[in-house]
Amino acid sequence: MPETCEMKIIARIQSDFGSKFGVPRQSGLVNSLTARVVFEPEYRCPEALRGLDGYSHLWLIWQFSECVREKWSPTVRPPRLGGNTRMGVFATRSPFRPNAIGLSSVILEKMETDPVLGPVLLVRGADLMDGTPILDIKPYLPYTDSHPEAMGGFALGPREPGLAVEIPSELMSRVPREKRQALTDVLTQDPRPGYQREDGRMYGVSFAGLNVRFSVKDGVLTVAEIG
Repeated sequence: MPETCEMKIIARIQSDFGSKFGVPRQSGLVNSLTARVVFEPEYRCPEALRGLDGYSHLWLIWQFSECVREKWSPTVRPPRLGGNTRMGVFATRSPFRPNAIGLSSVILEKMETDPVLGPVLLVRGADLMDGTPILDIKPYLPYTDSHPEAMGGFALGPREPGLAVEIPSELMSRVPREKRQALTDVLTQDPRPGYQREDGRMYGVSFAGLNVRFSVKDGVLTVAEIG
């Protein structure tokens, strides 16, 4: 049996995140985020998507393209545990895996046909940075993919959004109107690394082509600059 297998990139995502920083830690945490799945030329085939519009949710199988490494470690430090506790890599969703593959459940908003790009999928709730390679797409089946009784290990449930967000109106006006709610929701989730949450420190998120700089103090995230 072969020890490796070839994977083909079938599509890439177009999202509002120009870098990894600020991307939601899991899919579905910020459903106000929109993105587009744009197929590679070889796969711009409407017949391959026949029947997909009958599903409300999809699985995206993709590559952690910014985290590909030749070597792997059997343990990692999950941000959920503050970045100080090691867990087995297969007990986490860390990108630093033997195969840098991610799995995301997204909402299929609609399908449309672009005159140049062919069929395009509009999705909500994706946790992928712009340009991420997509290896496969599968329909989400609620009768078998949903397990409300499942145990969540050390990640029993989503963290409650813990930050109030303050964005001065003159800065918010620089954000496209249709992106404002998504930006607020992303910041509410506290995009700072779990092991690096210093009050007063300035952080920056690349969002929708803008550099959003902010600091946090006493549970309030204040945006200082958008440009």
